[in-house]
Amino acid sequence: MRPISRRNLLLGTAGAASAAPLLGTRGSAETADWDGMLNLIVIVVDTLGTHWLGCYGNQEIRTPSVDGLARKSLLFQDAYPEALPTIPDRRSIYTGRRIFPSDYVLQNYDTTKIRGWHQLYVEDVTLSETLRGAGYTTCLIGDVFFLFFPDRNFARGFNSWRAIRGQHIDPYETGPRKGINPRDFAHPTQWGPSGITEWMMPYLINRQFRQSDDDYPTSQVFQEAARWLENNIEDNQPFYMHLESFSPHEFWDPPEDYYRLYMKSDYKGPRLIYPPTTTARMTPLEVEHVRALYAGYVTFVDSRIGRFLNKVDELGLMENTVILFTADHGTMMGEQGQFHKGEGRGRTQVTHVPLMVYHPQQPWAGRRVFGFVQHTDVMPTLLDILGVEIPSRVTGESLKPLMESGGSSRRQMIVTGWNDHATIRTQEWLYQGRWNPGQAFEELYDVRRDPLELENVNFRYEDLVKDFRAKLKDYVDSGWETTRGTFAQVLPG
Repeated sequence: MRPISRRNLLLGTAGAASAAPLLGTRGSAETADWDGMLNLIVIVVDTLGTHWLGCYGNQEIRTPSVDGLARKSLLFQDAYPEALPTIPDRRSIYTGRRIFPSDYVLQNYDTTKIRGWHQLYVEDVTLSETLRGAGYTTCLIGDVFFLFFPDRNFARGFNSWRAIRGQHIDPYETGPRKGINPRDFAHPTQWGPSGITEWMMPYLINRQFRQSDDDYPTSQVFQEAARWLENNIEDNQPFYMHLESFSPHEFWDPPEDYYRLYMKSDYKGPRLIYPPTTTARMTPLEVEHVRALYAGYVTFVDSRIGRFLNKVDELGLMENTVILFTADHGTMMGEQGQFHKGEGRGRTQVTHVPLMVYHPQQPWAGRRVFGFVQHTDVMPTLLDILGVEIPSRVTGESLKPLMESGGSSRRQMIVTGWNDHATIRTQEWLYQGRWNPGQAFEELYDVRRDPLELENVNFRYEDLVKDFRAKLKDYVDSGWETTRGTFAQVLPG
């Protein structure tokens, strides 16, 4: 068996989480009959919107592994997050509870300073805690280093959890720095004291230790997942495995062979792994280069997912395991002259996410469900499929009835929040604005005429914009009691 790479750091094992909640309807592990019970694997990928997947219509980017899973799965056509970015969205996936709007919680050690970017509340009940209480062996493996920061508690309810180190600006290594020139990886407009070159150094230091494609953190996530399955298949079924792949999040730095699949022109400039936020001072060749980097990274991540799914099949687990695949958000990739995600970028490229569920015992293969669903629905849906009682704290809805009937969601409107901004989406319109007092910002897109949401038409429909503005205010005002909680629990005496 392949040994664990030096770049893996085992941060915790059994007992790392808070105490499990009361047992669900399954009963205890000692008394339950596990025959016929299903395992669960959840795969969450960071920064992979639907626009870059073949199963959602892209005909240029190679994603055979995810597309193959989609052919065997039920696919949700209109899935969106409820709150963004990374940490708020994980809170909604892990708890099935509405997150937006959120307070701002100061965390001095984290450079990300936005509303909702914090650990789970004491009151939260997670999918892992619920399934562990129902007798499942639970496992978390990921390289989303934000989840494992000091005082973060996203490992709650997991019997075993592993953090793969060295992703993004994770301060894993501090040297050597000799021979690393950040300007080789940044646009000239990003150089200088106020640029990003020094901010990139932790990543550039970490990346120098890679000797092969298998040393990428994403590769290690799925290698570790395969190893865990091999070690636990005999003794620890049913299980719930949760996998977090930070790639293809920035930095967009795939292995060279994958980049060359998409870069056809002769480019000799810096490797723009974190390009400027706009294309205003970039050449068309530089834009092509960045898009090729991202496309190559998508295909690389897909290949690692494929290796893992092959192992699942090899171990015979496709016969008794439910698999859910999703992503937290996408990214702008030159549309409207923009790169990256961000507040005020809640258009389809950023917020339309893949969501699919494979079930070995249901005739769902190839079926598509239309209509709005959100990440808050993930937890109750999975518990419903597994026959485990849904905690009362959950605010999302089980989608199992839609999956069984083949019907469409009846939701007429959904909201996706990001810090002080939010979008309201209907089948006809996308509105986005700033809900918190401050600099005015509003956009409106006619989705049926402009499905890529490229033309802001807010000045043509002032009454409609006013109506959406009021709806957003009502939504925010209605949410504070639901989305607040506490971080410490004081016991009597």
